[in-house]
Amino acid sequence: MKVILYSDGSSRGNPGPGGFGTVLHFTDSNGKLHTRELSQGYTCTTNNRMELLGVITGLEALKRPCTVEVHSDSQYVVNAFNQHWVEGWLKRGWKNSKKEPVKNSDLWKRLLEAKKPHNVSFHWVKGHAGHPENERCDELATSAADGPGKIEDEGFTGK
Repeated sequence: MKVILYSDGSSRGNPGPGGFGTVLHFTDSNGKLHTRELSQGYTCTTNNRMELLGVITGLEALKRPCTVEVHSDSQYVVNAFNQHWVEGWLKRGWKNSKKEPVKNSDLWKRLLEAKKPHNVSFHWVKGHAGHPENERCDELATSAADGPGKIEDEGFTGK
């Protein structure tokens, strides 16, 4: 099954209240398009953490192995895979090229686990450029950041 995952993250203040929005599209064997939207707000977090959580949550929502196209306006997320940053971090024991600890390693590790059963490709889309699914993800993310029901980002340590 092929799934197209669109995702965006938002943080007010960075750090500050934040949220992610994810839209999943897949077409069943009868040709019917199915859409699922996911979002969550957090009391204090960063934009990069929300970008990661959007992708993670979308992948974790999949019930069986899929071919997944991830579309994100986060160069942080897309380049980590397409420019092989993650491979370097793994070789260096979660240190970046400056030999400093990789930021958000808790979420990077979770993302690697979430993508394991799937064949995942990453595609960058320009944010705030009228792309309908990206705009919807932004709307979901900002509504989650601004709305009720926010939870604590357990892994965020920069308070």
